[in-house]
Amino acid sequence: MTSEFKKEQIIFYSIEDESLKKLHIYESGVSAGFPSPADDYLDVDLNLHKYLVKHPAATFFIIAKGHSMEKAGISDSDLLVVDKSLEPKNKDIVVAIVDGEFTVKRYLISNGSICLKAEGLSNSYPDINITDSIEFEVWGVVTHTIHNNR
Repeated sequence: MTSEFKKEQIIFYSIEDESLKKLHIYESGVSAGFPSPADDYLDVDLNLHKYLVKHPAATFFIIAKGHSMEKAGISDSDLLVVDKSLEPKNKDIVVAIVDGEFTVKRYLISNGSICLKAEGLSNSYPDINITDSIEFEVWGVVTHTIHNNR
């Protein structure tokens, strides 16, 4: 890759056991529109491991660094849940290795060609059109994004 690409760092974390503890969840959800009476909600346990991780042996947590995917809802320091066992589909967000470096981008297929598209707030992140001269591998599919709202 040329120097015009901005370097982004990705930190990997593996899942060794069901270490995501059970949390309480309101079964009916929480209204994002009009308020709903609190009496409608039942308190049940949610095991985040079971909710976020479908294939434990192939799932990793990654901390994203950089701003190239902000329009896709991925901000700097967000925690990504990545499943290596999934085959990428058109429009998935993937972690890929491009010329020896990891990147997180939107995976697009058009007329048999693959493009890794950045979705940053600025246009300073160029698309990566995969050609025969580029070393490329999809490392995993991003299944969930966890970010701090505060």
